[in-house]
Amino acid sequence: MNKENKQKFLDYLDVLFPSVKCELNFSTPFELLIAVVLSAQCTDKRVNLITPILFEKYKTPQDFANANLREVEQIIKPCGLYKNKAKKIILLSKQIIEKFDGNVPNNLKDLTTLSGVGMKTAKVVLNNIYGEKVIAVDTHILRVSNRLGIVDEKNPDKCSIKLEKIFKGNIDNLHHKMVLFGRYHCKAIKPNCGECKLKDFCKYYKKLVKQDKM
Repeated sequence: MNKENKQKFLDYLDVLFPSVKCELNFSTPFELLIAVVLSAQCTDKRVNLITPILFEKYKTPQDFANANLREVEQIIKPCGLYKNKAKKIILLSKQIIEKFDGNVPNNLKDLTTLSGVGMKTAKVVLNNIYGEKVIAVDTHILRVSNRLGIVDEKNPDKCSIKLEKIFKGNIDNLHHKMVLFGRYHCKAIKPNCGECKLKDFCKYYKKLVKQDKM
């Protein structure tokens, strides 16, 4: 992506999303961490329906560390993959207590030592809680980045590193804007190409046009 198209992309996201924030509801760093773990292969809207119930019963890492696995499973069942997620959030709670004095780590290295916490989850926490200029790549950002030709990379972690280099100095809320762009505009199925202002350099759109002409 050349400098002109990069600026066009950033300007367009600013127009579409002048004010953005994480769509997961949380009130503490620990709550965000748990919510992000639950959001794997699940919508933020569904997670937001479950977490008030979960956090009413379990308020601290210690509460989760002492929680009954089956009870946690039943609460988070609507989020999918609930057996695996329940084990992970109980274990990561124990790890936070044992290794970090009950506090959510503030760096990528320590965060990714926690059960169920990969680079994407860690960077969501770092961006939203600690103000780190990082881009957490989910399925939406991965799709948008490749469709527009910003990167040619199918691995989310490698894509994250490349995007941070490309948009160095312009990151701030870029993660949230790209997620929303992918979620509501450049959708996996039936993207809003007709309304999009980035068609002139979008690889995906050019491919569609080429197929229509065949």
